[in-house]
Amino acid sequence: MRTILNLNKDWLFKKPSEDAVAVDLPHSWNSVDGQDGGADYFRGTCRYTKTLKKTELPESDCYYLEIRGANSSADVYADGEKLAHHDGGYSTWRVDITKHIKDETVLEIDVDNAANDTVYPQMADFTFYGGIYRDVNLICVPESHFDLDYYGTPGLKVTPEIKGKDAEIEIEAYLTNKKDGQTLRYTIYDAEGGVVATKTTDDDDEDFDIKNVHLWHGRKDPYLYTARVELLDGDKVLDEVSTRFGCRTFRIDPNEGFFLNGEKYPLHGVSRHQDRWGIGNALLPEHHKEDMELICEVGANTIRLAHYQHDQYFYDLCDEKGMVIWAEIPYISQHMATGRENTISQMKELITQNYNHASIVVWGLSNEITMHGAADPDLIENHRILNDLCKKMDKTRLTTIACLSMCDPDSEYIKIPDVISYNHYFGWYGGETSMNGPWFDKFHKNHPDIPIGCSEYGCEALNWHTSKPQQGDYTEEYQAYYHEELIKQLFTREYIWSTHVWNMFDFGADARQEGGENGQNHKGLVTMDRKYKKDSFYAYKAWLSDEPFVHLCGKRYVDRVEEVTKVTVYSNLPEVELFANGKSLGKKTAADHFFYFDVPNEGETALVAAAGDCKDESTIRKVDTINEEYVFKEKGAILNWFDITEPEGYLSINNKFSTICSTFKGKLATVSFVLLLLKKFKGTKKGDGNGEKKKGGGMPGGIKPSKELLQMAGAFTPLRIANLIGAMEVKFTKEELLALNAKLNKIKAPKE
Repeated sequence: MRTILNLNKDWLFKKPSEDAVAVDLPHSWNSVDGQDGGADYFRGTCRYTKTLKKTELPESDCYYLEIRGANSSADVYADGEKLAHHDGGYSTWRVDITKHIKDETVLEIDVDNAANDTVYPQMADFTFYGGIYRDVNLICVPESHFDLDYYGTPGLKVTPEIKGKDAEIEIEAYLTNKKDGQTLRYTIYDAEGGVVATKTTDDDDEDFDIKNVHLWHGRKDPYLYTARVELLDGDKVLDEVSTRFGCRTFRIDPNEGFFLNGEKYPLHGVSRHQDRWGIGNALLPEHHKEDMELICEVGANTIRLAHYQHDQYFYDLCDEKGMVIWAEIPYISQHMATGRENTISQMKELITQNYNHASIVVWGLSNEITMHGAADPDLIENHRILNDLCKKMDKTRLTTIACLSMCDPDSEYIKIPDVISYNHYFGWYGGETSMNGPWFDKFHKNHPDIPIGCSEYGCEALNWHTSKPQQGDYTEEYQAYYHEELIKQLFTREYIWSTHVWNMFDFGADARQEGGENGQNHKGLVTMDRKYKKDSFYAYKAWLSDEPFVHLCGKRYVDRVEEVTKVTVYSNLPEVELFANGKSLGKKTAADHFFYFDVPNEGETALVAAAGDCKDESTIRKVDTINEEYVFKEKGAILNWFDITEPEGYLSINNKFSTICSTFKGKLATVSFVLLLLKKFKGTKKGDGNGEKKKGGGMPGGIKPSKELLQMAGAFTPLRIANLIGAMEVKFTKEELLALNAKLNKIKAPKE
């Protein structure tokens, strides 16, 4: 019989030029320096060493070393002899070490997360944590066994097909060294463990009928069957494998969105990265479980598992909880002509290892891969190959892509997958929040036969606060406003097949220097340590969750200067009443689940929001001056917004370009700013976003000016542009910014 021995304990870890230290797996060497900013986390090769003693191993014919995640390339050695190499940091892979087992065998695994031009990802807005960050096992099997060699296969493939009220189940078993006279016993169990069907045969491909099949129906009813296949020699069980599976149908309609089992089933959820504060990506089962519990609490029914293959345990949780899943490979940001084979191998691993998960409905081919344009013939061919591969390996699911916001909807690239989604940040990276819905309407009008979704949208929020939120201020209040607006625009357009908030959790991005806490992307609805749910978390809970609740926003925003302050309450109940120091300020109803109250701000006020049987409390306090602890001060910024002179009635570099350009003199000042900006790009190696100078200067990343781009740019202020491009090594001086501000201070602001 198969025995799986976990090998997580007692490894020696050695970093170059450092002494070896004892570690247990899972482990990442970037759990600290990959989250502290500076884009300087260690990327290179480190060695993991462990000694196997034969006396401690089960007796068996064959031994396979199973590595469930080593980022991003790895080599396996036994007593100094190289046995295998693997490229791809997010999938399961195995090495047959049978012939190398001795009384004592020294295993060495060299793991490398250094940059190279053949393995994805190489350019992305997240940390590429190095390490063996998932389980390592020793799988011990007899000579005849279920396959362990093909792309991390689970050894069997289950394909349900719904036919009326019944289901036909095809089970394919994959075997190594099957001998004459050996048979296979197939058994299907229901969720309670009862036998639904069983058959013993010589064939490795069998069909079964389930009458009155119990459907897997998402969050409402995530019913799972189990298929088990045993390899028999007479009555003796040599080996066995099993998998859970769900029976369901789905379709995606370009006009009406997602359907599950023939019922309209709008998909609204989140994207998820797999890392944590102080841990990196070396998560334990309890971390995955907590993540799922939080995603369930917010009311999501879909998850985009970005931007790579996630842990099998998390896919299992998705099946159990009824999440509808978008699974993808890390073919992201920058197409590499030398990386095609790696995209193919990672896609084969993703599909082979995850085919049986009922939760997965689409395979993601790529994410924002057109940063340098969508016309590259090699990029187009790479996507056609991946799309055809998905269709060949899996005839039951659809393919999709996550498109860069500026990608031309008429490009050939858009037409390759079955369905598409766009990553849009109107209202954060330029543009206005109001642009989101109309953009999708325009796409749908021009491309009525292409199902369109929103695969990313979001904005960053830390512990900064204001009563006058504005784009780029990193306050919790602006994030809440942003998501209120996006919910109302995206959730009410039924043709949008799915929406995925970017992101459920803050995550490590060591190159980032935004918001006052470097090394993270802070677009999460929950902080990276999972300890604080931002107000925007509850905006989604109000729309998506059936669990009655009420939430008072602004609990971290106590000190306020205004005489009357706005207080927001979220609830999925129809009516909310707000009390201030025990006095009712009235009851309100809100069809959009967002309740706004004007609250007199005198002394200290205890607030209580009541809805049905639910209550929530907070406190506000009147102060004379703004609490400086609430104000974002950018580290390393040349200037902060509050350092700028703003004469009443006149412009400044804190005004949006759309406001500045509404005056003739403002347009002239903007032209001079843009010319200076282009001159600075021309003088760096950031000109084309590809590490080479761009002839004649030009926009970074090869972006072409367009009407849409100008609309997006209109929502930026000159100061925010200057601070953002500082991360691209394009620097404005204090004198240059103050000179522009002085020029704008002489221009009368347009009347609102």
